[in-house]
Amino acid sequence: MSEPHVTLDDGGLGGAPEHLRGPLEEQLSSALRAATERVRAEYSDEPVEEVCRRLLEETRSGLHPDIAEGFTPDMDEFCRVAVAIVRRDLPAPD
Repeated sequence: MSEPHVTLDDGGLGGAPEHLRGPLEEQLSSALRAATERVRAEYSDEPVEEVCRRLLEETRSGLHPDIAEGFTPDMDEFCRVAVAIVRRDLPAPD
């Protein structure tokens, strides 16, 4: 699996100006990557559902509270990252 990242769909900006898409995607992706590293480092055979829940929680904790509150990711994508953590199928951190 490649490094996790967030891509906003057309409705993902919630009324924010389009020019904020890139910086917001980068902030969300950075929080997801950091969360992935923390969850992967602490993983100890929990079920995928728990890893997915924790990944979302850790990602939101890395965001400004206003952004975290409005962040509603595609949970299928988050669970794919969780499955990769469980399978230990993520690239090593840089």
